[in-house]
Amino acid sequence: MDRWNGKVAVVTGASSGIGAEIAKDLAKAGMITIGLARRVERVEQLKQQLPKEAANRLHAMKCDVSIETDIERTFQRIADTYGGVDVLVNNAGIVRQNNLLDLGTAADLRAVLDTNVTGLVLCSQWAYKSMVDRKVDGHIVHISSIAGHSVPNFPKLNIYPGTKHAVRAITETMRHEMRDAGTKIKVTSVSPGAVKTEILDGVPIPEGMPLLEAEDISAAVLYAIGTPPHVQVHELIIKPVGEVM
Repeated sequence: MDRWNGKVAVVTGASSGIGAEIAKDLAKAGMITIGLARRVERVEQLKQQLPKEAANRLHAMKCDVSIETDIERTFQRIADTYGGVDVLVNNAGIVRQNNLLDLGTAADLRAVLDTNVTGLVLCSQWAYKSMVDRKVDGHIVHISSIAGHSVPNFPKLNIYPGTKHAVRAITETMRHEMRDAGTKIKVTSVSPGAVKTEILDGVPIPEGMPLLEAEDISAAVLYAIGTPPHVQVHELIIKPVGEVM
């Protein structure tokens, strides 16, 4: 992680769960870390869990990644204030609990697609432009899901698995584009199994189902971005021991 000391990391969906752990760990690792979230006050509260030096490196910005103008405004502010983006972690993601074939769910479909797919791509576009303009060999990380590698037989996931399959294809498309452009920018997809976070609130979890912790995923992100410049971890699948999916 020495090469990233003092560099700028942006984490979307940083108010809780996986995003919060990643934001804290990047700040502790020496990066100037910008935590984006709709609940920006919760990102500010994360500073209380950090040593003073790391807390001073964590900064909160309000941003809804499902809104294009929010993304544009936020990344311009990051460029003006901090110079640009060296590492982007696309963590923001949502799920809506209803059946895919239920009528009257169009708003939920759009919300999940706008956050999990379109928002991820738009944030990546701005981060990539920042890296290319400044000739930085940066790194983009997508927090995906094992639902992007199969379709779990789990009720009311709706379009969520479809969005994560899209992220898998998007990651590969980005890798091709980065290579063809002659850059050394990396892209990584991290696909966890079930993680004990707020996204599972209200989801009927079977008793005794093994779960990962948010810090397990954060450790994987730090490993991926900490590899030598010639090494690209393209896909990481992480499951808790005993998971049946």
